[in-house]
Amino acid sequence: MKSTKQRHKKFIRFVIPMVMTAFLCFSPPILAKNPVIPTFVAQTQSASTLEQQARTRYGANQFTEAATLFQQAAQTYKAAGDPIRQALSLSNLSLCYQQLGQWNDASKAIADSLSLLEATKATTPATSLALAQALDIQGGLLLARGQAEAALQSWERATKLYTQQSKPERALISQINQAQAFQNLGLYRRAIALLDTALKLPSRATANAEQLQNMLNAVPASPETATALRTLGDSLRVTGNFPQARLVLERSLAIANKLQLPDIITLAQLSLGNTARAQLSLDNTANAPINSQAALKFYQQAAATDSPNLRVQAQVNQLSLLVDTNQQSAAQTLLPQVQQQIDALPPSRTAIEARVNLAQSMMRMASQSGGASFLGGAEQLLITAVQQAKNLGDSQTLAYALGSLGNVYEKTQQWSKAENYTQQALQLTQQNNAADSAYLWLWQLGRVLKAQDKNTGAIAAYKEAVATIKSLRADLAGASPDVQFSFRDAVEPIHRQLVGLLVKSNKPAELKVARDVIEALQLVELDNFFREACLNANPAQVDQVDQRAAVIYPILLEDELAIIASLPSTERQTQTKETRDLRYYKTNVSSKEVENIVSALRLDLQQPTTGELALPQLQQLYDWLIRPAAAELAASKVETLVFVLDGALRNIPMAALYDGQKFLVEQYSIALTPGLQLLSPRSLKQEQLGVLVAGLDAARPPAFPALPFVETEVNKIKSEIPSQVIFNQKFTNSAFQNKVAAVSLPIVHLATHGQFSSQADDTFILTWDGKIKVNQLSSVLQTVELSRNNSLELLVLSACETAAGDTRSALGLAGVAVRSGARSTVATLWRVNDEASATLIGQFYDQLAQVKKTGISKAEALRRAQLAILKDPNYREQPYFWAAYVLIGNWT
Repeated sequence: MKSTKQRHKKFIRFVIPMVMTAFLCFSPPILAKNPVIPTFVAQTQSASTLEQQARTRYGANQFTEAATLFQQAAQTYKAAGDPIRQALSLSNLSLCYQQLGQWNDASKAIADSLSLLEATKATTPATSLALAQALDIQGGLLLARGQAEAALQSWERATKLYTQQSKPERALISQINQAQAFQNLGLYRRAIALLDTALKLPSRATANAEQLQNMLNAVPASPETATALRTLGDSLRVTGNFPQARLVLERSLAIANKLQLPDIITLAQLSLGNTARAQLSLDNTANAPINSQAALKFYQQAAATDSPNLRVQAQVNQLSLLVDTNQQSAAQTLLPQVQQQIDALPPSRTAIEARVNLAQSMMRMASQSGGASFLGGAEQLLITAVQQAKNLGDSQTLAYALGSLGNVYEKTQQWSKAENYTQQALQLTQQNNAADSAYLWLWQLGRVLKAQDKNTGAIAAYKEAVATIKSLRADLAGASPDVQFSFRDAVEPIHRQLVGLLVKSNKPAELKVARDVIEALQLVELDNFFREACLNANPAQVDQVDQRAAVIYPILLEDELAIIASLPSTERQTQTKETRDLRYYKTNVSSKEVENIVSALRLDLQQPTTGELALPQLQQLYDWLIRPAAAELAASKVETLVFVLDGALRNIPMAALYDGQKFLVEQYSIALTPGLQLLSPRSLKQEQLGVLVAGLDAARPPAFPALPFVETEVNKIKSEIPSQVIFNQKFTNSAFQNKVAAVSLPIVHLATHGQFSSQADDTFILTWDGKIKVNQLSSVLQTVELSRNNSLELLVLSACETAAGDTRSALGLAGVAVRSGARSTVATLWRVNDEASATLIGQFYDQLAQVKKTGISKAEALRRAQLAILKDPNYREQPYFWAAYVLIGNWT
C-alpha cells in the first residue's frame, strides 16, 4: 500500500530549486476485499452494488465520489446486520479520506471499522482477514500522520493475521509496509534486513555480484515479490549501495515482465531510472553521461505505459533530468508533450502533483535560460493546481500548490504575493501536523521576509525551521527512497542563511544562537552521511570546554567568511556565570573563492615537492581564519585551538596555516571536532595504556601498493607501549573482530590503507582479505565499550587518505571518528610518505608513554611529534610530511 505520507514527502523535493524531482515508485493503495461469506438478504446485494461502484470511482481517482458510495454501502450493510462488510466499507472509506487529505475523517472511519471487527469477538477466517485488512489501512493512516512506530505495530499485527490465515502474499505486502515505517524512522538498515528476511536473502549483504544474481533468480515470481524487490532496491539506493540496488531492481523488472504486470514494469523502470540518476552527484566526469543516458532511457521506457498517471510520472521525471543536466533544447522539446499529458488527466491528486512537479522544472528552466515565459507557465500550472486542490478538499496538496506558487512569486520578486501564499501554505501544513514539509515553507518565508528587510520576522522563521529540522532528525536522515532530502540544497542553506542573519547583529546572545546553529548543522550532516539519526548529542557540553582551549567556528557564507571564536571567559564574566566569551570576525570573501583556494592548496599539500608553492595560500587562509583573532588568542593564553570546520575547509590541516614566519602548529596544539556536543569528556592519562596494532605492509589487489615502513612503525609502537599485534596474513576481517572483542585495549592502531569519502559505503580500511566499511568498523570497535573496565580512548589510522575528487570526503573522517566510539581519533588527510609516517608515529607514542609524567594532552603529544618531523632537515619543513595528521575528538 502506498502511504499518503510517502506521497506528500515527495513534495519536499518540489520546493527546492535545482534538486532532482522524482515521483515515488510505490504501488497504489489496496482496497479491502469482502470475505467469502453468504449474501443473505437483498439489501446486502444492493450494498454490494454500491461498493462495486465505489471501487470503480476509486480506481478512476474520483475519491470524493468513491467516499460517498462507500459511506452509503456501509450504512446499507449496517441495516442488513452485516458488521464485517460494514467494517470493510468503512476501511475503504478511510482510504478515500486519506487520498483527499481529510485526516480526521479518515481516522474516525478506520476507528469505527476496527471497533466493529473487535466487537464481534469472533475468530472466523472472514473476521480475521477483515481485521488484517483494516489494520493494513490503519497503518497507512498512522504513517501519513507521522506516527511511524504505531504504524509499524499495526502492520506487524496484520502480518501475523495474514500468516495465520495462510495469505503469504498479503503478509509480504504488510512486511513491505513495515519496511516503509522503518524508513520513516530513519532505520533504513532495519528496513533492508526485514525485506532480506521476507525474500529469503539472508546473505545478500556479503554477496558478490554473481552470488547475489543467483539468490535473486531463486526468488519466486509473483506481483508481491516484484513489489518487495523494488522496495528493497530503492532502500539499497538510499544507503548508497548502487550496484546491489541495480541488480535487485533488475530482478523486480524481470519478474514483472515474465508475469506481464504492466504497472509494476513501469514502476521498476522508474526506480531503475532513479537509481542511475542518484549516481550522477557522485560520478566523475567520465561516468556522468553514462548514468544520465541510462536514467533517460528508463524514463522513456516507463513513459510508454498505457497508464496515464504513470506515463505522466515518467515524463515529468525525464523532463526534470533534462533540466538538471542542462539539456535545454531537449527539455523544451519535451515540455509541450508533458503539458498536454497533464492537461488530459482528470482532476486528482496525481494531476495536482504532476502540475506542481512540472512547475518546479519550469522554474529551474527559467533560472538557466532567463526565460520569463517559463515562470509565467509555472504560475498558470500552479493556479490550476491550487483550484483543483480546493475543489477536491485536499488540504495536503493544496499546501504544496500554494507554497510552490509563493516560490514563483519569490523568483519574480512579487514579495507581497510570495509572502501571502507562503503563509497560507505554512498554515495548512501546520494544521496537518506535517512538520517534515513545514521547515521548507518556513525557509521560504524567511527568504521572502529577508528580501523585504523584515529581518526580525526572517530570523524567527529561520529559527523555527532549524528547530523543526532538529525535531525531524530521524525522518530527514531516512527519508523515503525517491525523496531523500538534499542536504546541500535545503538543510545546509537554511542553517547558513540563519547564521548570516544572526552574526550581523554581533550581539552575544545572537552569536550564541549562531554557534548552536552551526553545532546543529554538523550533527544533521553526519546523520545524512550515515542515513540514520544515530548520534547522541549533549548540548550542555558546548559551554563546558577546556579553559585552556579556544574553539573556532569558520562559517562559509555566500558573500563572507564568518568566524565565531569561543574564548575562555574573563574574571568578570566568570563572576556573572558566563563560561565562554564569543567573538565575531568576518572577511568579505565569497564561499566560492575560499573553495577555489582550498582546492588548489590541497593538491599542492599532498605533493612532496610543492610545499613552498603552498605557503602563500596557507598564509592567505591564516589571514582569513586566525589573524583577525590573533591578538585576543595570545592575550587569552590558550594552549589549544579547537576547530569546528565547515565545508571544504575540512580538507586542509589547520596545523599548516602560516603567518609568514611560523606554522600554526609551532604556536598551538591543534584539534578538530565535528561539534562540541559530540565530545566524550575523558582524558587519556586516566587510563592504563595498551595498544592493539593491526597492520599491512604488503601490496594488496587491486591497486593498494606496499607500505614497507609499516613494520618499522609497528616495532616502534611495541617499544613504547605494551602492544598486541596482528600483521599481514593474520590481519583478516574476522581475526580483527575477534581480537578487538578479546583484548579490549584503550588504543587501537590501524597501519593500513584506508579511504574517507562523503559516502559511508566508500569509507573503509583495508585488511588482508578485504575491506571493513565504516558501519562495520564502528560495530566492531564499539564492542570495546561493552567491557566493564575499559573504553576505546584512541583510534589511530596512520595510512589513510580522503577520496580523490570528492570535495566533501573529509566528512568520512568525521564519520569514522564519531561512530567508532573512540574518544579521540588520529588520522591522515592524504597518503603520507611511509618513512616519515613511521618516524612521526614513533614520536607520538613516545609522548603518549610519558603522559602520566608530563601531563600533556593528546593534542600536545601530536604537536610535538609533528614538530619533530617539521624540524628534521631530511624533510625540509615540507607540510606534506607532517601536516596530514589530524586529531578529531577529545584533545585532552
